[in-house]
Amino acid sequence: MCYFDNMNTLVALCAVGAEKILGNEIKFLGYKLVDNAPGRVRFLADDDGLFRVNLCLRSADRVYLQMAEYKASNFDELFDGTYTLPWQDFFHKDVRVVIDKVRIYKSKLNSEHSIQGMVQKAIYSKLGDVWHISTLPESGEECDVRVYIDEDIAKILLDLSGLPLHKRGYRTDGGIAPLRETTAVDLLQLMLWRRATPLHDPFCGSGTIPIEATLYAHNIAPGFGRRFALEHLSIFNAKRALEIKKEEASKIRTDVEVHVTGSDIDKTAVDRARTNAEHACVMAGRALQLIGSDKRIPRPDFIVSDFAGLRAPYPSGLLLCNPPYGERIGDDEEARVLYKKMESLFTDFAGWQIGVITSHRQFQECLGRYAHKIKSIKAGNLDTTFYMYSGEEKHKEAKNRNNNGNRENKTPHNEAKKNINTTNRRVVHLRPGESIDEAEY
Repeated sequence: MCYFDNMNTLVALCAVGAEKILGNEIKFLGYKLVDNAPGRVRFLADDDGLFRVNLCLRSADRVYLQMAEYKASNFDELFDGTYTLPWQDFFHKDVRVVIDKVRIYKSKLNSEHSIQGMVQKAIYSKLGDVWHISTLPESGEECDVRVYIDEDIAKILLDLSGLPLHKRGYRTDGGIAPLRETTAVDLLQLMLWRRATPLHDPFCGSGTIPIEATLYAHNIAPGFGRRFALEHLSIFNAKRALEIKKEEASKIRTDVEVHVTGSDIDKTAVDRARTNAEHACVMAGRALQLIGSDKRIPRPDFIVSDFAGLRAPYPSGLLLCNPPYGERIGDDEEARVLYKKMESLFTDFAGWQIGVITSHRQFQECLGRYAHKIKSIKAGNLDTTFYMYSGEEKHKEAKNRNNNGNRENKTPHNEAKKNINTTNRRVVHLRPGESIDEAEY
């Protein structure tokens, strides 16, 4: 049975530009898409879906349960539509309701503050009337409600996630200039990466791209290391949630060979990446223990090296990175110099696909290479561009350059291991996440 007639309507938020990626994930889990708008996808799910999508979706930032959709051209209609909802079935009596955000588009009601107050008043009035309480204690967990009003149609959404879903629980320290875990997933999907393809990140920072690639390659649900706002609602079924965790744990692949690596010129960053990767794989180990398995997930390999000291260890693969933007790290001139030097990667990794995300508008001009495909992505508060270079195009250019004698052939990737700690140039690091206790598996 669903909490509403037929099926629950859920709304998942994502980066603007990643709606198709998120939609494909939702369909893969077996749920039906309804529609989408910039930065959000609406779909139908059964009761199990409320927990499963929070546990399993990789590219979603948050998931909401749509409580209602109705006309609200004035405050009376807004109040009445909110009041009629069965809030008492979702909240505990010590709940603290927060209207966290209001989004308005072409509507008669246009005051965010007034809308927040009216929706909260309606919810508290309903709870007070049903529970025969004049004043709620508000001593319990915070439950967030979001309101969208598009062309006088109100959508009332109840938060099921809590902390943003990019906070997986494995990052104890992310360093500077963050790349969200959900953004890393978007990049992997845009490059159509599969586990059989070797992957390397030459600016790994705290290891987000290699770690997310490892989770994806071994089919590890990203939410095993954290909790969700759903667990604070009275509709939460702890027994069924554990069963769902076991179901998803049984899907983890420990029998696959994966070549995922990262490097950074900063030893502190590499140490941080190794620690975060350990936490992520410990998280997977705990999930496997739920089904009585003591199998171990191989950790991605990280080394200390300047990108100029790297050589491709395989004839083909994917080089995926988030180099310094010049907006959060260093300055614009430093970024330009770095991007010019990055041109060497096209020769040292000839035959590899290369993907680079940056907010620098002159990236291609500085690099001297033009991508075969470009995608705009909202990464946090930054408007970024993802540049995708095909292996065939790079291989042809690199081959011609070598034939002209402008660059000599170089040795494989393991040569970079000899260069550990020989350079000390400053590079980008990533954002901290929520920590989990480290253990041995």
